[in-house]
Amino acid sequence: MTKTIRALGLFSGGLDSMLAAATLRAQGIDVTLVTFVTPFFGAARARESAAHLGLLLREVDFTDKYLPLIYDPPHGFGRGHNPCIDCHILMLREAGALMAAAGFDFLFTGEVLGQRPMSQNRGSLNLIARESGFADLLLRPLSAKSLKSTAPEVRGWVDRERLLNLSGRGRKRQMALAQAYGITRYPAPAGGCLLTDPGYAARLKELLRHVKEASRQDWNCSSMAGTSACPARPRRWWAGPSGKMRRLRP
Repeated sequence: MTKTIRALGLFSGGLDSMLAAATLRAQGIDVTLVTFVTPFFGAARARESAAHLGLLLREVDFTDKYLPLIYDPPHGFGRGHNPCIDCHILMLREAGALMAAAGFDFLFTGEVLGQRPMSQNRGSLNLIARESGFADLLLRPLSAKSLKSTAPEVRGWVDRERLLNLSGRGRKRQMALAQAYGITRYPAPAGGCLLTDPGYAARLKELLRHVKEASRQDWNCSSMAGTSACPARPRRWWAGPSGKMRRLRP
């Protein structure tokens, strides 16, 4: 009896992550999705997109492990206050632990080579894979044919020839693929992380000068982030230059 190959995919709910999941499912892979939650990004979009695909979604709140990254991420911040590289490394480490515990065969993401300047250039993709500890069990289906083969391809779990070579910031090929896979609903290509918002990032940086060790309670959030109970909006107050107190939300 042929073993069913099981893949666990990091899932934001955006078009690329939807296409990555659909591409593997088309090869007969048993696909499960996982999305990560903090006060800065929730699970609402991932839930909607997973439901549209008809795939199981696991939600993991890793706020306590994430918060140290808003102070001093080893690989720095993006244009806002977003520790994208270290965030991706942490997500893959957590997903890898779940993969091992639940018996999945490999991990996958919807990353596209060259789409984001900080975290999706070739060097960053290689760095993230290496430092996650799961480089050989990580597949990026949308750009796989432009990247080094990993175990899922080498071992014949997936057909590399049926994977893709997407690169850059264009969306035409993705939209054509969505039509081919019957994906009719997907979100606009907008950042889902508050830390990339310039105004929010500026206020957060000022607040962190006074809060030396943030905790979950500082944002008055729990694992309900991204729901009506906690809509991924930190609740901390911020003293602006004038000394007037106001909420730390965009």
